[in-house]
Amino acid sequence: MLAVYTFNQFVAPYQSEQIRGFREAEPGTFSTLETSEGFIARSGYDGEEGPPTWGEQVFPDCWSNSNGDGWAPSTLSLWSSLEALMAATYQGPHGRLLRHGKDWHIPADHIPEYVLWWKGDGDRPDWAEAVARFEDLMSNGPGPAAFSFKNAFDPAGRPFKPDIGKMKNLAKLNALKI
Repeated sequence: MLAVYTFNQFVAPYQSEQIRGFREAEPGTFSTLETSEGFIARSGYDGEEGPPTWGEQVFPDCWSNSNGDGWAPSTLSLWSSLEALMAATYQGPHGRLLRHGKDWHIPADHIPEYVLWWKGDGDRPDWAEAVARFEDLMSNGPGPAAFSFKNAFDPAGRPFKPDIGKMKNLAKLNALKI
């Protein structure tokens, strides 16, 4: 299974008018992602409706809480393949939201927005592991233990190029579900 942790920092508090577009789109985007081909599961958040949390939510050392609300947009999920995650990420509702990221997120060229790594079947990550993988990618660059779409690895640790045709086919299947 492919694990993915995403992290960013908002330009303003989550409840602010400036973040309203993100906030309003979030439930529908989660719902669409959860019905995407290859989606396995995602962690929820303490005190919120939805799936249970996979441990105590923590944030990377680079998190500054600059918006002052003690919260940063982050997700933790499992997928069947790199292509399935790419199809769900870059196409459909999530893909449209990505194009607005600059309106909601603080630009940080030195901080990745996500990290990927492989997990064995039935081996679910927790937030602490996800943050450790994220910080590994940030400190050491991509490798088999922490990588990106651009510099991916297969479960055996070999460099891997995603099958773009497979990704496009999965995106078409996802579009039929919307």
